[in-house]
Amino acid sequence: MPRVLVRIGSNRPIPYRLVGILILLATALPIGSAWAQKQGGVLRITHRDSPSSMSIHEEGTISVVAPMMGVFNNLVLFDQHKRQNSLDDIVPDLATSWKWSEDGKKLTFALQKGVSWHDGKPFTAADVKCTWELLAGTAKDNFKVNFRKGWWANVESVTANGDLEAVFNLKVPQPALLALLASGFTPVYPCHVPPADMRRAPIGTGPFKFVEYKANQTIKVARNPNYWKPGRPYLDGIEYTIIANRSTAILSFVSGKHDVTFPYEITVPLVNDVKTQMPSAICDISPMNVAANLLMNPVPPFDNLEMRRAVAMSIDRKAFVDILTQGKGDIGAAMQPQPEGRWGLPPDVQRELPGYDPDIAKSREKAQAIMKANGYGPDKRIKLKLSTRNLPTYRDASVILISQLKEIYIDAELNLVETAQWVPKLIRRDYDFGLSQVGNGVDDPDQNYPENYACGSRTYMDYCNKEVDALIAQQSAEKDQEKRKKIAWEIDRKLTAEAVRPMIYYMRGGTCWRPEVKNMTIMVNSIFNGWRMEDVWLDR
Repeated sequence: MPRVLVRIGSNRPIPYRLVGILILLATALPIGSAWAQKQGGVLRITHRDSPSSMSIHEEGTISVVAPMMGVFNNLVLFDQHKRQNSLDDIVPDLATSWKWSEDGKKLTFALQKGVSWHDGKPFTAADVKCTWELLAGTAKDNFKVNFRKGWWANVESVTANGDLEAVFNLKVPQPALLALLASGFTPVYPCHVPPADMRRAPIGTGPFKFVEYKANQTIKVARNPNYWKPGRPYLDGIEYTIIANRSTAILSFVSGKHDVTFPYEITVPLVNDVKTQMPSAICDISPMNVAANLLMNPVPPFDNLEMRRAVAMSIDRKAFVDILTQGKGDIGAAMQPQPEGRWGLPPDVQRELPGYDPDIAKSREKAQAIMKANGYGPDKRIKLKLSTRNLPTYRDASVILISQLKEIYIDAELNLVETAQWVPKLIRRDYDFGLSQVGNGVDDPDQNYPENYACGSRTYMDYCNKEVDALIAQQSAEKDQEKRKKIAWEIDRKLTAEAVRPMIYYMRGGTCWRPEVKNMTIMVNSIFNGWRMEDVWLDR
C-alpha cells in the first residue's frame, strides 16, 4: 500500500504518519511551553547562610528546603507553575492517584512503579510508612529535632498494603491533609538510611542527587541520570554558593558569577539597584507568607496579658512596610492577608483588633496608660535584650522595633544570634523579647494553627488555650470551605486579642535571575513549595 502524503504550507510532501506525531506532540505540550528546552548546564545560585544540616524534616528554613527539595519527591505536590498554592492545584508525585474513604478517615495512595532511591534501592510503600513513623516520633531511630510533628497529630497510623499502596488512617476527617502532604517540607525519606546520615548526605528519589555541603562555602546537587520522570531534569546540576553578606551576593549576581539570587532575599530597594546595574535581569517581588513577629517570653512583667497587649498596641506596622518594603509589604494577623493569602481576616475585622487601629498615636496612648498602671513610665523604664537571627531581614526590622518600643518605656538592646543557634535558643525560651519570622509551609489553617498556636506547639512562649484548640479541631474537620474560613477567622481574632506572637508585617521579597534561566515560578503564599527545579533549564 502506497504511503499517504499531505502538504502543509509548502509544496514539500510530509508523511501522514509524521503529521499525526506532530499533532500529538503539540497537544501534549502545555500551553506556552517552548520546543527548545535545552539539556545541560549548571545553575549557579547564591545562598544566604550555612544550615545546621541537610535534612528537610529536621530543619525549619528555606535555607535547607530550597537546595534540598529537588533531591526528594513527595507523595503529592503543589503544581510547580501555579503561583498561588491551593487544594485545587495539587498534582501526583510519588503517588499516581488517591482516594478518600466515605467517612473521610482513610486516605489511600496508589504509588508509582519502578522508582529507585539514589543508591539504587527500590522505593516502596514501606518508605512512606517509615517516614510518618519518624514524624510521629515512634520510629526506632528518631529525628533529633522534629519541627513539624504537630502537622501529623491527626494521623493515627500509616499502613503499607504491598509495595504500591499506602494508607493514611486518621483519627477524625481532615480534608486539608493533602495540602500538608504537598508542601516542600514533606518529602518521603528512605527506610534504609538512618536520620543521622540524612543530615549529612541525604538520599532521595528526586531529580537531583546530593553531592556535597561545605559550611560557609557551597551546597551542590547533580542531575539524577536515573530519574523516574523521563527527560527530567534539564539541568546537569545546581550549585549554591554561601555568601552571608547580601551586598556581596548581589554584586556576584550582577557581575555574572551567579544566575539566580537566593529566593526572596533581596529587599525592594535593592531590587531597584539590581535593575539599574543589570537591566536585563528578571526580578520578581512577591508576598512570601513570612511575617516578622514579636515573641514575648511570658515571664514577669510580660506574664501579664495587658502588658503584652500594650506592646502589640505600640507597633506602627505601616512604618515597617514603608521603610523596609517601600510600601509593598502587607499588614496581617495570624494568617497571611488577602488576596494572596487565602485565609486572612477581612480588613474591616482586622482594624478592630488591638494594634491594628490606623491611628497609631491613639493606640500608643492606650499602651502608655497600661504601662503606667503597671508601674512603668518615663522615670521607670524596662531594660531587656531583643534577640534576633543574624540575617539582614531580621536585623533591619529589629532596629525599627527597638526605636518603637521606646515609646512605651522599653529600652531594648540588640542581641544577634547565628542561624544554627537561633531555633534552639527559642525552644529553650532563652530570650526576653525575640524578633523572629514565621514562615508558613502551607497557606492553610491546618498548618499554621497546630504548628504555631495549639497547646504543646512551638509558639516558643508555651501558649495554651483549650478553647482555641477546640476551634482548631472544628475547622480542620469542616468540609465546607466557607464555613471553615469563618472558624479560622474566629481563631485569628482570639490569637491577636491575646497578643500571641504579634505579627509586625508580612514581608515581600525579591528574587532575580538572568534571562537565560527559563521556567522559574515564584510562589506568592509560601516560600517553601516551589523548588523542585526539575523543569528549569538554561538557554546558553
